[in-house]
Formats: sequence, structure tokens, C-alpha cells
Amino acid sequence: MVLYLIGLGLGDEKDITVKGLEIVKSCHKVFLENYTSVLGISKENLELFYEREVCLADREVCESQAESIYACAKEQNIAFLVVGDPLCATTHSDIILRARSEGVQVRVIHNASVMGAVASCGLQLYNFGQTVSIPFFTDDWRPDSFYDKIKVNKQAGMHTLCLLDIKVKEPDFEQMARGKIVFLPPRFMSVSVAALQLLEVEAKRQEGICTPETMAVGLARLGQATEQIVAGRLRDLAVQDLGEPLHCLIVCGELHPLEMEMLRIFLLPPESNSTCNGDDCHGAS
Repeated sequence: MVLYLIGLGLGDEKDITVKGLEIVKSCHKVFLENYTSVLGISKENLELFYEREVCLADREVCESQAESIYACAKEQNIAFLVVGDPLCATTHSDIILRARSEGVQVRVIHNASVMGAVASCGLQLYNFGQTVSIPFFTDDWRPDSFYDKIKVNKQAGMHTLCLLDIKVKEPDFEQMARGKIVFLPPRFMSVSVAALQLLEVEAKRQEGICTPETMAVGLARLGQATEQIVAGRLRDLAVQDLGEPLHCLIVCGELHPLEMEMLRIFLLPPESNSTCNGDDCHGAS
């Protein structure tokens, strides 16, 4: 028996591979990982297309109760569905290791992910450095460790893909203190919020890595029909509304002439962005 980790791609229920779909339909039970990313469609759409019941696996299940997923695979084939590619989140590597330690056979069925789809903006994938995650700031928690990785990338001339925070099934601690189990509404960080947080960290660190003039790219709903990409200065992206989730952001490093030509397709209007007009994009810091 096998635990299958199956990538769903980025768009909708039809982005699953033919191999992945065949396996899903043959499995005894189907789980959908529901906290590192989300599809732009409902669970019901997946169930209708896959002709299988889908069980949502939130953060608690994936991290604290993962055994409930892979233990079943000792006797039956189990599908664990992941938005994008299964190996783009460390959570899934942990599940693989834990399952194999219990003697469970594991197979991975790959698919498109944000790590490759960001090339839609024209930046070349081999010019990217370390990927970073930007969490939501709170009143008393404003971490900035991601800034150091962006700095290392920039000093090497590399671009930085910033994955933006997702809050799904977060507990409402005020209500829980009153004895009620209540979860906050889902929240998804936008490009504008990410840009504002980067500018806030720059104002504190003042190392010239994420200045208001820094060239960046905002991407929303990659792989979907409503995909949107805009390029401009961080200060311009900080006031852009790219609509529904999911969003990600790229902080540009050195730009190859071909990358500059491609980025012009997505530039914000000249009146709001003069960073990459004409024949030179190097005015961005």
C-alpha cells in the first residue's frame, strides 16, 4: 500500500495531472492539505471532478496528527493532495520522513508550483536566490529575518521570491479564553501589505536593500484565468490592489537586458513608475 503525495497545480480542479487523477480515483481515502496554500475553488468542486470525498487537513492535522494520514497507508492506498507541487513546503517533507520511518511506502506525483510559475513575469529562474516567507506583522511581533536573506541575494545580484503569509483556521484566543472554540476568518497577505512591511523593515535597518525605489514585481493568482502581474517600485506596489489571493512578490536583483524587456510588459503606468522606462532599468536600487 502507498501514501501518494499529489500536486494539484495552481489553477483549478483540472490542473491535476492525468497520472495524479487516476491515482486519486483509485485511493481509499483522499486528504487535501489546507493551510500552506489554497486553490481558487471549493472542496466541492474537487469532489465533483475527482468523484471522491475529500477530507480537509488543516495545520493541526498536518503537524500534530500526521499519523492519522500515513498510518492508513499501511493497509490502503491514501492520497494526500497539495496545491502546487508537494515538495515546495517543508511540512510535506516531514510527513514523508515520518511515514517512511513507519515502513509506509511513499510516492510523489509532481505538478506546477509558484516556484516555477513566477517566471511568467519574465525574470529568469536561474537568477533567483533564496526564497523567503514574509509573515503578517502584529502589534508585538514584527520579525525581519527575511531581510537578511534578501540582502544576501541582492549582494549576489539575485532576485528574491517572497512567499506571503496565509492564515487559515487561526484560533481566536480572546474567545477561547472565555471557553469558546472560535476561529478567525481566513487572511491572505496581499502584495501591498508585503511591500509596506518591507519598507517598514528598511526604515528600521537602513541598509538600502528594500528602499521605496527598489524594483519589484507583484503577482496574483498565478496559473488562474484572472492572473495579474505588475512591476514597479516598492512604493508603487505598496498602493496597488491586485485583488483576490493568492499573492507573491519578487524583489529584483540585477536585471538582464532580456528580463528588462519582459518586465516592461507589466510596468505600472509611467506617471506612477519611472523605474524601468526607456532603455535602462538600473535606476532601481
